[in-house]
Amino acid sequence: MGDGAASPRPVNPTERIDAIDALRGVALFGVLAMNLVMGFRVSIFEQFLIAKTSGSPLDRVVETILILGIDLKAFALFSLLFGVGLAIQFERLAASPRRAQLLLRRLAVLLAIGLIHLCLIWYGDILTEYALAGLIVLPLLWGPRWLLACGALAFLTLYLLMQTYPPYGLFPDTQTLARAVADEHRIYATGGYADVLALRLREMPHILSLHAFIFPRTIGLFLLGAYAWRSGILRTPHQGLMFVIAVAGIVSGATLTILGYLKNPMFADPSGTLQLALGYAAAIIGIANLASGKTLLGWAVPLGRMAFTNYLMQSLIFSAIFYGYGLGLFGRLGAASTLAIGIAIYVAQVLFSKWWLGRYRYGPVEWLWRTLMYGAAQPMLKVETAR
Repeated sequence: MGDGAASPRPVNPTERIDAIDALRGVALFGVLAMNLVMGFRVSIFEQFLIAKTSGSPLDRVVETILILGIDLKAFALFSLLFGVGLAIQFERLAASPRRAQLLLRRLAVLLAIGLIHLCLIWYGDILTEYALAGLIVLPLLWGPRWLLACGALAFLTLYLLMQTYPPYGLFPDTQTLARAVADEHRIYATGGYADVLALRLREMPHILSLHAFIFPRTIGLFLLGAYAWRSGILRTPHQGLMFVIAVAGIVSGATLTILGYLKNPMFADPSGTLQLALGYAAAIIGIANLASGKTLLGWAVPLGRMAFTNYLMQSLIFSAIFYGYGLGLFGRLGAASTLAIGIAIYVAQVLFSKWWLGRYRYGPVEWLWRTLMYGAAQPMLKVETAR
């Protein structure tokens, strides 16, 4: 590739940090649960309309638990972890004169895969937003650590201000969202792939407006994740500090979340969401670094290492279950039964990820991402090293 012995290479699986992969694997369940219950089962826009009273008591309990405990918290964890991963890649490529080129290519490949996912599979894609946010964050990685901290604070403050004072005309009005929900219930449940695709593309402006509200938070959490890595807190976690962050984040975040829910059940408190996410992250990383925690959370490590593959696989499976070109169950299942399906699929992915990584170095999509980033086919088959 032109760099001789110093040619950059992807991180070897044996060099990865298990605690970070475990956190990613656990967070993936939250992403699955919210995408499935709030995005594939029914229209993603329903949550922004007047709260419904239909459904069984169990369904309402499940929805309430998801809104209070998981909702945007899982996505915040993923954003934080993406920032960590970007900082790790930046650091590992420090000796390569092609560092900027490789990192730009990495984000460009992510953007291409995200656009395919967004347009052709599911409009709830987060990969496109992550790629675009990554392009904004990337130049800041050449700056000092304090710049990452200041940038994180600035973008997270902007996000909180936008929730309190939303820009006029950016978010669709209630009538527009109601029409979108009606169209989805009419087409997604019975239409063929061409019908579903046409509706998805028509609704893209509404989806982009939702992303616009989250975009500053995504950038801020990327920067916070990069700062956390640069500070060393994730390299050699201090258990006492992890415990303090976990307790403070979960207690304060849960308090704000519950108070916000009592005031308006349709919208999660943005500050509470961020604090809960940070509390969750500290708790899981702290546990994962304990001797007993490695056993307790070891199952999540392979899942986290294949999060990209598993995320896309979930969209393919869920669209086949809920859309008209599959089983056509859109709008027909309650939250509880839908979550039960999701748990079964998640468990299957845990088992599949362990089986796959017992034989291969990377997940299929992870391998493709690395191959396109480095411009050369990466070794896929796991080879035992001689002792």
